[in-house]
Amino acid sequence: MNLLLIVLSLAAFALTIWAQFRVKGSFKTWSRYNASSGATGAEVARHILDRNGLRDVPVEPVPGSLSDHYDPISRVVRLSEPVYYSHSVASVAVAAHECGHALQHKESYGALVLRHRMFPVVNFTSGVAPFLLLAGFIFKAMGLVLIGIIFFSVAVAFQLVTLPVEFNASSRAKQILVSDGFIRSHEEEHGVNKVLNAAALTYVAAALYSVMELLRFVFMFLGSSDDD
Repeated sequence: MNLLLIVLSLAAFALTIWAQFRVKGSFKTWSRYNASSGATGAEVARHILDRNGLRDVPVEPVPGSLSDHYDPISRVVRLSEPVYYSHSVASVAVAAHECGHALQHKESYGALVLRHRMFPVVNFTSGVAPFLLLAGFIFKAMGLVLIGIIFFSVAVAFQLVTLPVEFNASSRAKQILVSDGFIRSHEEEHGVNKVLNAAALTYVAAALYSVMELLRFVFMFLGSSDDD
């Protein structure tokens, strides 16, 4: 069973690497195609926020590539410079997605609220869990291992809760881009789907890898307990 879990963990890890390459590749490909609306990522974001009564939420450029995010603490949409200034299909897709999170925040979308509440706990448990597990297995202190598994489980739960948050934001983005005329052809809609689906795959892969790791730790714990 342990061997099977190791193989599955390695496969999940390989999937996370492939997903990262895929999201970068999809973004690069659809960055070459300008949206026929001519709007930049910043303009799309501003329109979506204003249209939904979020005029007080700023849209800011940030350095880096694919560093786009919505900050729920500061209530600001931050777009990477390639997204903020570009007219590409990839840029408007990413900008709309991040605005999807702002809309979730405004509406107190259940999964997003839960994720925000979990974050302080996860921030602590995810940092401590590896040390507890390592120390527990080295010194055969099964109590430490059990606590480590519980802490690691919280991090896994956080990643699982993140999935509906990301899927919902992408669904909102696709609908708004089409209904508000930022995407005007089937080819552009296909590009938006490619970019956002590739991004979603990274979250699925990360969650799958974490679940496999959690199962591996659980079976290691059970095996050690049987040896005692």
